[in-house]
Amino acid sequence: MAEITQEQAPTPSPVYILDPHANRTREEDIDLSHTTGKMPSWQTIQESIGTRTGWFGDYDYGFLCMPTLPGFSVPRIPPFFGLKDRLPLVLAIIMGFQHSLAMIAGVVTPAILMSGSGINGLNLSPTDRTQMISTSLITSGLLSLVQITRFRLAKTQYYLGTGLLSVVGTSFIYLPVLQTSVTNMYKSGYCKSSIDSTGTQIFEPCPDAWGAYLGTCMVCSILPIMLSFVPPRLLKKVFPPIVTGVTVALIGVNLVTSGMQEWGGGSGPCLSRPTSGLFVDCPQVGAPRAAPWGSGQWVGLGFLVFFVILLVEFFGSPFMKNAQVVIGLIVGMIVSVAMGYTTSASIQASPTVTFLWTTTYKISVYPPAIIPLLITYVLAMVESIGDITASCEVSHLTVEGREFESRLQGGIFADGVAGLLAPLMMNSPMSCYAQNNGIISLTRCANTMAGYMCCFFLILMGVFSKFGALFLMLPDPVLGGMTTFLFASVVVSGIRILSFLSWTRRDRFIVAASMTLGLGTALVPGVFTYMITYDGDSDFLNSLITSVNIVLDTGFALGAIVSCLLNALLPSNPPMSSEPIIDRHGPTPTNKEIEDMQVEAQSVHESMLESKR
Repeated sequence: MAEITQEQAPTPSPVYILDPHANRTREEDIDLSHTTGKMPSWQTIQESIGTRTGWFGDYDYGFLCMPTLPGFSVPRIPPFFGLKDRLPLVLAIIMGFQHSLAMIAGVVTPAILMSGSGINGLNLSPTDRTQMISTSLITSGLLSLVQITRFRLAKTQYYLGTGLLSVVGTSFIYLPVLQTSVTNMYKSGYCKSSIDSTGTQIFEPCPDAWGAYLGTCMVCSILPIMLSFVPPRLLKKVFPPIVTGVTVALIGVNLVTSGMQEWGGGSGPCLSRPTSGLFVDCPQVGAPRAAPWGSGQWVGLGFLVFFVILLVEFFGSPFMKNAQVVIGLIVGMIVSVAMGYTTSASIQASPTVTFLWTTTYKISVYPPAIIPLLITYVLAMVESIGDITASCEVSHLTVEGREFESRLQGGIFADGVAGLLAPLMMNSPMSCYAQNNGIISLTRCANTMAGYMCCFFLILMGVFSKFGALFLMLPDPVLGGMTTFLFASVVVSGIRILSFLSWTRRDRFIVAASMTLGLGTALVPGVFTYMITYDGDSDFLNSLITSVNIVLDTGFALGAIVSCLLNALLPSNPPMSSEPIIDRHGPTPTNKEIEDMQVEAQSVHESMLESKR
């Protein structure tokens, strides 16, 4: 009998799948020690100090100084200096000085406005105002050192600081909260005021209001410190661009109002243009070249500064463009001194050298400001995420992955710590600055050595308090021309954030609804503060109602609450046919591209098989 054999089924060929995660280190195992600051070796110090190359290198210094002349200037691209690249000492000093000049106006402006005159200022003496300016500069330099250096927290996976050239300064976002709180303090009698014989309200200095604000900031800083350990991806989902964009734009709108008041002659009692009394003229009767608020001479001084800023943008060298605001102030100062608008009283009253805690304030807590400050801290934290992301981009670093998220965590944590330490140093809370990213992009220098030099110059300017007194010598319209430009830049930052939206009907509705209340409150202050009143003796209810009124009278806080609620409650409807879908992650691959990728993967598998044989 013939033997019956059973044919074996053909063995299927193995199928190999290209695993993108194969041979990849787990994210939690990635070594991040290179992101922290380290002391240079003795050999590096010798080479930097003892050689011409260490001092000057081969950098084209003419790039920084040559003005821009239309039709004559030849575009030049300087070399890029990364975070840890060897940077010549002279170039580090120049770059650091340039960064400090770009920061000066933003660092000192909040101190000038907070300590200034009027119902929303502290009305402090020139000596105390000079000390506040010096404190802002010193605090900015010290806390920037922490942010730039970056430290690891013991043996944990958490860090303090970004390790980037990301500096910190007094954020404008806190200014509206202080101004609204001080206004309520004067109205409630917490701060003293009086009425003179002409019916003009005179506001007395209120240092206790500053101490109450600082103490409240310290209490509220616990929130950003805790949130710094939350994954940044989750924070972005809770506070998307539609929330942060609306909020930042409303902050700028609120601040532009303050800037224009200074531009017109000042925000003190002369703002109401009384017909008699000491404040018929600004800043007061008897002051050098005093004139009523809104006079042509005041408006002209502000326009002088604004025109110089425009002129530098057209024709200035890269160095000048990065310091255009300071150059505008210098020109305004020269003209003011030459025309007799200034006195040297503030310079003579200030000491030659000062430091932190030369003047201290009674620390307390102002309960009505807690809720607005908590909102402000969260918004400042979300804004810092965008600033740190931009710093990584201009520094040619990745904006995704473990290292990037670690830098975000360290930066947010450093901002939270700065929100605690800055009030302890008698200064308003500080957070990351975005202005310096433009300098990094233009000069192509992201080196941390330039950041350390920037910190050195900031501390040096703060220690010599005569420097801070120069800002108080300036007429208010000179500062107004500068600050209005800066505050308008805040509005533009908010608009830029909103530009990333798809602008569906849902997005437009949320932005419009938020702007309705936020803009309305900013343009007509106090419109919502008369709805809720209480005449009882309960301190808790009085504080609660005052807190609610502060929120209702702070446009950006109101806009942030409305945008958060609507973004959480409104369903995400797909765009209508007339509204194209904008894919922010790139175009969808075609079938041909998918086939090509499959063929490439197959060839990789075959080569792997050949290597195994």
